[in-house]
Amino acid sequence: MSQLNNKTVLITGGGSGIGKIMVRLMLERKAKVIIWDISQKNINRTLTEFANNKDLFGFKVDVSNPEEIKETANRVRQEIGIVDVLINNAGIVVGKYFDEHTNADIAKTMEINAIGPMYVTNEFLDGMLNQNSGHICNIASSGGLISNPKMSVYASSKWAMIGWSDSLRLEMMQKNKAIKVTTIMPYYINTGMFDGVQSKIPILKPEAAALTIIKAIEKDKKMVTIPGYIYRFTRLGQALLSINTFDWFAGKVLGIYKTMEHFVGRK
Repeated sequence: MSQLNNKTVLITGGGSGIGKIMVRLMLERKAKVIIWDISQKNINRTLTEFANNKDLFGFKVDVSNPEEIKETANRVRQEIGIVDVLINNAGIVVGKYFDEHTNADIAKTMEINAIGPMYVTNEFLDGMLNQNSGHICNIASSGGLISNPKMSVYASSKWAMIGWSDSLRLEMMQKNKAIKVTTIMPYYINTGMFDGVQSKIPILKPEAAALTIIKAIEKDKKMVTIPGYIYRFTRLGQALLSINTFDWFAGKVLGIYKTMEHFVGRK
């Protein structure tokens, strides 16, 4: 979607982190922006920060709650209108070994990271189909491309998101609909969500990552990793190397399998 001015953009998790940066970048492009966030405090801060902009709206929503999603989506349609661009950005991570997870940890991670984006998209896709235009951008993770200790449930939620997101893209093509789908797979981003992570590969700066995402939407990109070489490395390495050799390279040489050892996350 090359022209974002006058478009209505909804960003989940838009009250903090890269979500908040994307809010600003969309406002700079003269879009009408809707924030969905679980934290009313973060919503209020963002609305206050951009108080001079009358095209910014905020709604408190738990994207793991289908009833809240449906109720708030109805409010958006009635009060604001059709959503042209949906960015499924909200996410959580539980950084510990699988046997240390509770059933609640597992359920909440899958509900927010994998199932929630489907619920949210399902609420707004009909409007896009009816007008035969729109863009859905799903913020997955490079953790959805490569296995990693102490993030097994998080990785599984992002693997699920990638599979669903790109399948949705193909479905829109088969239905001959002018609705674009972009799947974003970033490395660790320095927003606080992954505090404590130690990595030989540079951790991403939030501003640059957010700008890459917005540009990917403007250019109708299909699948984007940040940095770009992550996709080539994982796909080519997994195709050409044995599992033992890939584990050695990813684990010992790049140190990826040790990145979560000192994870503390956002307080």
